[in-house]
Amino acid sequence: MTTSNAQRRKFTGTVLACKMHKTIVVVVDRLVWNAKYRKQYQQKTKFAVHDEKGLATVGQTVVIEECRPLSKTKRWRLLSIVK
Repeated sequence: MTTSNAQRRKFTGTVLACKMHKTIVVVVDRLVWNAKYRKQYQQKTKFAVHDEKGLATVGQTVVIEECRPLSKTKRWRLLSIVK
């Protein structure tokens, strides 16, 4: 039985910290619409991401993908470095 990668969520974010071993912290910005006030506002979410080879550095833009739980906080995997 094989699983499709199309079912997994993918986000693009910026690396905030890379001080842990094989783990980076990525912040993802998104716009949220408030129905009552008819305004958009920006929300930021931090994700602990598994970086097996330790390639990402602070300030880079990366693509992350949802995966199985790897630890207490890590549920995301580094797919690629965009910039």
